[in-house]
Amino acid sequence: MSCRKACKIMKLSRTVFHYNHAVKKDEQVIEQLNELAGRHPGYGFWKMYDSLRLGGYRYNHKKVYRIYTSLKLNLRRRHKRRLPSRVSVPIEIPATMNNTWSMDYMTDALHNGRRVRILNIIDDHNRQALAMEIDTSIPSIKVIERLNQLIEMHGKPLKIRTDNGPEFISHRFMDWCHKSHIQLQFIQPGKPMQNSLIERFNGSYRKEILDAYVFYSLAELKAITNHWMYEYNYKRPHDALRSLPPAMYVLKYGKHDINNFSKDMFTTFQHTDTHDDDESSYDNLNTNTNLELAL
Repeated sequence: MSCRKACKIMKLSRTVFHYNHAVKKDEQVIEQLNELAGRHPGYGFWKMYDSLRLGGYRYNHKKVYRIYTSLKLNLRRRHKRRLPSRVSVPIEIPATMNNTWSMDYMTDALHNGRRVRILNIIDDHNRQALAMEIDTSIPSIKVIERLNQLIEMHGKPLKIRTDNGPEFISHRFMDWCHKSHIQLQFIQPGKPMQNSLIERFNGSYRKEILDAYVFYSLAELKAITNHWMYEYNYKRPHDALRSLPPAMYVLKYGKHDINNFSKDMFTTFQHTDTHDDDESSYDNLNTNTNLELAL
């Protein structure tokens, strides 16, 4: 069959019938791009393209970009931040308050799946819960603001023990500690037992509150947490504190201004943070309202 008849039957033009797909010769561009990516991982597309042009290559920028994306060089590679070496510091129970504070984050979710973070701060001397900050996000600037409030209420600690979370190793937080003359004690990565006092506190809170109830709003979680914090500080006996609650232990064995202690703890219990969602505040706490046991 002639070419003319075949084109007439297939209804194709002769140019289409005789077209041969040209193989793209991209090997040289691929080699050059991989070499540049290896030597300069921080280079973007235009840096690489200009480097190729300076090297004498006259590739079209559209061709280079096609190969650049096919090699997935447009996807930024995240490099893990290197931490300085951490020295294991054994936990010593301070003889007085405001010697060492421990801080740690917890994560949970509301009934609608909304992520919630809790920042817990305790005094290592008598396990007193100084603050339990709850919000959807608690960056380092909020941590600093809360610590400034606690310092005005309780005085400044000599040391603060934390893990290596991003909020604690941020330059803003470390600069604040340096200016405030507060020593930072970081535990070694992957060893939460080096911050066992706050971990024990977190375990009690998760077992008795977070795992026991379903929360439908942030305000509800804050109200229940404030009530639990009050019970923890004033009524819950601790084996490590001679079967006394933190407040009573301070009155009997600690060195602290008793009047200020009681006044500050009452202020902490009454404090309710505002939130952008216009959630209603709880004036009278009723643990049976809008709560369900999580099965």
